[in-house]
Amino acid sequence: MQYIKTIASIALLSLVACSGPDDTSTPSIKKTKLCFITNVSADFWTYAEAGTKAAERDFGDIEVLFRTGDGTTTKQKQIVDDLLVSGVKGVAISPTSAKNQIRMINEWATDTPLITVDSDSPDSDRICYLGTDNIEAGRQCGELVKEALPNGGKIMVFVGIKDMQNSIERFKGLKQAVAGSGIEVVDLRTDGGDASKARANAEDALTAHPDLAGMVGLWGYNPPACLEAVRAAGLIGKVQIIAFDESPKTLEGIDAGEIYGTVIQNPYQFGYDSMALLRELVLKGKSPNEAGIPENKIIHVATRVLREGEGLNYKAQCDTWKASIAN
Repeated sequence: MQYIKTIASIALLSLVACSGPDDTSTPSIKKTKLCFITNVSADFWTYAEAGTKAAERDFGDIEVLFRTGDGTTTKQKQIVDDLLVSGVKGVAISPTSAKNQIRMINEWATDTPLITVDSDSPDSDRICYLGTDNIEAGRQCGELVKEALPNGGKIMVFVGIKDMQNSIERFKGLKQAVAGSGIEVVDLRTDGGDASKARANAEDALTAHPDLAGMVGLWGYNPPACLEAVRAAGLIGKVQIIAFDESPKTLEGIDAGEIYGTVIQNPYQFGYDSMALLRELVLKGKSPNEAGIPENKIIHVATRVLREGEGLNYKAQCDTWKASIAN
């Protein structure tokens, strides 16, 4: 997607050069409304919002409406329906349910170009999915678990909504990676996107399974919830925590030696590239093929692993993204 940003930057520089420094007669550009809808509220999505706003600034001819879901399909339906009525011409959404939202996604897709971001609904009529290869990311997480627990042991896994496609795929990849390693996945606990329940789930797991060796959080707020529970129980260093995403508390915990490591995505790029792609489809009128969408309708953004000594440096980058929203 970087080529989209480059082309747009060149175009904008050409426009400025042609108008001249003293040209005040150029009419203002009419901006096309595009939107980005999250599944829940999280720091992860703040960084994605920063990416959408950067695209808005860089291109100059789009207005991005960023909206936050509450973990339910009902809320997302209300948001998208309202935005379409208000004149939005392109939709990027992280569906809360791969299966239960097929019909509504198909209905929206008849009205406007729609792409899924971060979590997919592969059987729907979305134009494409843009985001992490979640099975591979789950495998990366599983490899971290094996590093943290070289002698094996029991682990509990936590996630917000288990039937979201990213949850399904991360858990699948995790189990693939730890198979045959002596690591036993006790269960997958869900919290519906509620951080308070996530903490309660972690506390309950420690009580119900005193021999637990590790806890894995597959959504951004899960690892900090696990960390709070492990701290309160006095089990730091005895119960290993393996994380996903870049919550500030996760990044701080990594460099404090309290969390073993995390698999980070690139939410900023999700935000930027999704708006750039919708702009190509909506404003430029390009076909999916012309816009660079592959035949399999999947655009993957690479993930990477952070371990001790790398957390605070990445937190500084995240803080910069967050601060950029207000500029």
